[in-house]
Amino acid sequence: MAVFQAVRANQEESMRTLGQVKPWCAGILVGTVLAAGSLVPSSGFAQESVSVRAALVKGALPADDPSASAWNSTPASEFPMSPQVHWPNRIQEVTVKSVKVRALHDGQQIAVLLEYEDPSQDPDDAAGLEFMVGDKKAHFAHGQPMAQVQGGPVNIWYWKNKDNNALDMNAQGFGSLKVQDQQDVKAKGVYQNGTWKVVFSRALSTPDVEHDTQIKPGDFINIAFAIWDGKKLESGDLKEKGSQKAVSSWWYFRADPPPDYSAYYYVALAVGLAAGFQFVIIRKLKKGATS
Repeated sequence: MAVFQAVRANQEESMRTLGQVKPWCAGILVGTVLAAGSLVPSSGFAQESVSVRAALVKGALPADDPSASAWNSTPASEFPMSPQVHWPNRIQEVTVKSVKVRALHDGQQIAVLLEYEDPSQDPDDAAGLEFMVGDKKAHFAHGQPMAQVQGGPVNIWYWKNKDNNALDMNAQGFGSLKVQDQQDVKAKGVYQNGTWKVVFSRALSTPDVEHDTQIKPGDFINIAFAIWDGKKLESGDLKEKGSQKAVSSWWYFRADPPPDYSAYYYVALAVGLAAGFQFVIIRKLKKGATS
């Protein structure tokens, strides 16, 4: 079973500015991680693709339908993918070079769609999301303790074509991957015309704050991605498995908060007060004119 790992790179501005790319180099599932150092998007990726925005929508989410029309009108952020190069069991080339990510939520549930090109549909094709859990930043090897860096746990949402479902997992360090007793995540993948679309869904918040990332609308959290091409080689081995996979850096994720109408309230209040003041002045002027 594959495991996520992560490495933290310097962050030069506040996350809310989102003006520059300051990724946390991530690894994702069975003992792996990117080599140390920041991973900057190539020229083919837009500068604004440093975060995933989950728009707030009314009505049912397309949580079990990766091909739903609602996804077509949802803005996508595209992120580069690279071979995992930290853990010794690695490969130099990966099939998936980038992933498009879309997200929606309804105030209770959230759905995240991954879309990426893969020349063939295979039973062992797989994808995953990784989130930090709690206040501790995750570094190498799922928060593997390092010199002067304690690290922190990660929450992994993992999907595999063979089962076409999700596993809700945790890890903190090499070899620490564990499937949760309580499975809160769902996933479904659809393959068409050389492209995988995989949607993950879960409640924004869960009672298990120790193991599950909690998504609070309006707050930025960290997210990373991993993808495996499960094609079988002539030798019978899988092209990508375990730590041999495509991984991303850490990026930002934000669920839109509900609309804030307080500004309109204060404007209406000010207009009402001004109208009332004007009414009093006019009455006094009329009263003075008739006396």
